[in-house]
Amino acid sequence: MENLLLLSPHSNTTSRMRSLYKIVRSKNKEEEKAETNSRTQEKRNRLSLLQKSELHPDLNLDKFERLTKGSSEPPDVIKKWGESFYNLISQKAGVDTFTQFLRSEFSEENIEFWMACEDYKKCKDASQLSLKAQAIYETFIEKEAPKEVNLDFNTKVCTSENMSHPTLNTFDAAQNKIYALMEQDSYPRFLKSDLYLDMVHGQPRGHSALRRRSRSFTFNEFKDVQPDFAIWM
Repeated sequence: MENLLLLSPHSNTTSRMRSLYKIVRSKNKEEEKAETNSRTQEKRNRLSLLQKSELHPDLNLDKFERLTKGSSEPPDVIKKWGESFYNLISQKAGVDTFTQFLRSEFSEENIEFWMACEDYKKCKDASQLSLKAQAIYETFIEKEAPKEVNLDFNTKVCTSENMSHPTLNTFDAAQNKIYALMEQDSYPRFLKSDLYLDMVHGQPRGHSALRRRSRSFTFNEFKDVQPDFAIWM
């Protein structure tokens, strides 16, 4: 009887610990489930937005017509955009138009990254260099960054190593990769797009310029988003 009494407190403690473990484990499972559901819902929202854009190409017709009709660039300048990718992105109007096109493909993070790097290389304040470098890295480079750009493994590693001592050339390799990607992949499609051809001819050709391509998603916002580069100033 005495042995049973001596074991009783220990047994109660063990029982309480097991109960507590079950509660904590259950709570962790609920949190993991909630996080998974949240990510799933986010993906569904993105897919839903893409499908709506494909099914209703005239949703942003007014916005598109304002872009094509409101261009103040002379026709000869617009035609020069078709001569080289450099001619296109060397002018603000060209960058704005190309950004509009990339947004229709869910890949505007590429031009935003390139512009951020251009601004970064103009930084003359050494005390701000590290802060700007970290902002660019966390926004565009690191894994699951909100606007992660598509870089190969070696370029990512190189850029990551450069972050230990940021210089004006920290992002050169990554920027060159994205420039080549836009020049070889996005730019040829831009030249064939109704968005560009409408500006060349000075009149709308139809609604197809508003249709979004079915491409893989990145961590971007998909509607009415204007590039904000105040962070780099």
